[in-house]
Amino acid sequence: MFILNTIYDIIYSVKKQGERIKNRERLNKALISSKDLSVKIFCAKLINMTESKTKKLEIKLDPEEMMEAGLHFGHKTSKIHPKIKPYLYGARNGVYIFDLEKTAEKFKEALTFIKSLISDGKIMVLVGTKIQIKALVEGVGKEVNIPYVNDRWLGGAITNFSMIKKSIDHLKELEEKRDSGELAKYTKKERAGFDKEIKDLERKFGGIKDLKTIPDAIFVLDMEKDLLAIKEAKLKGITVLGLADTNINPTLADYPIPANDDAISSVKYILDRVKEVVVKSRPKEVKESKETEEVKKEK
Repeated sequence: MFILNTIYDIIYSVKKQGERIKNRERLNKALISSKDLSVKIFCAKLINMTESKTKKLEIKLDPEEMMEAGLHFGHKTSKIHPKIKPYLYGARNGVYIFDLEKTAEKFKEALTFIKSLISDGKIMVLVGTKIQIKALVEGVGKEVNIPYVNDRWLGGAITNFSMIKKSIDHLKELEEKRDSGELAKYTKKERAGFDKEIKDLERKFGGIKDLKTIPDAIFVLDMEKDLLAIKEAKLKGITVLGLADTNINPTLADYPIPANDDAISSVKYILDRVKEVVVKSRPKEVKESKETEEVKKEK
C-alpha cells in the first residue's frame, strides 16, 4: 500500500507544483530520478502508454488525460465485483484505482470494434440514462447522428421492436401533421393535447426514431442501471459494449471498458473518443448523404 501511495503521490505532487507530466521527457526525468523500483516500473508504463496509438484508428489515448478525466477512480473498497479485480491497480484512501494500462487496452479493443461496425454501415445505439449524463448522451447522438436512449430503457425496445416501431411511426405521423399545419383545424385544447403527446413520445423515442430495425450493437454507459438493455441485446445476439466500474461484472459486455462510470468527465472522455472513431469510420457515401440532408434543412 505504501508503494502504491508513493507512486500516485509523485504524480499528484508534480501537478500541485504546476509541473504537469505532459510528455516523455518529464516522465523520463521521473524515471531516472526515482530510486523506487515500483515507481520506475509505473513511469515506464506511462511512457509506453503515452507513445502508443491505436494505429488503425489514429487515436491517441493519453494516460494523463485519462487520469485528469478521472477514469482511474473506482468505488469504495467496500463495493466491488470479484470479476473486475484483474483490471485494478490497487486502492488508495479507501477507493479502488483502475490500472489505466489495462483500461486503455480494453478501450482500444472497443474502439476497433466500433470502427469496423461503422465502416460496414452497421448501427450502434448509445445507452445512457443517468440523470447527470442525459444531455451529454443526447448531444453526442445528435452530433454524429447515431441512435441513442437517454430516458428510461423501455422493455421490448429490442425484443419486441415491432411494437416500438409502431409508436415511432405514430410519433413521425403526428410531427408531419403538426409541421404541415394539418393540426391547425383542431381546437386550442385539442392541439395542446397533441403537443403533449408529441413531447412525451419524443422523450421516449426521439433518439431512436430513425431506427428501421434492431441495432447491431449497443454501448451501455452504466451496465447496472441499464441491465435490461443488455439482457435484451443478448437474447437477440446483439454485441454489447459497456463501461465497467468496480461494482460491475465486466463479463456482461462483449467489449467491457474498465473505468469510472459515475463522473461526467470520465464518461465525456470515453464518448469523445467514440465520437472521433464514428466520424472517421463512416463510409464516404453516408457522410455525403448526411451533409446533403443538413444543407436541405438549412434551406
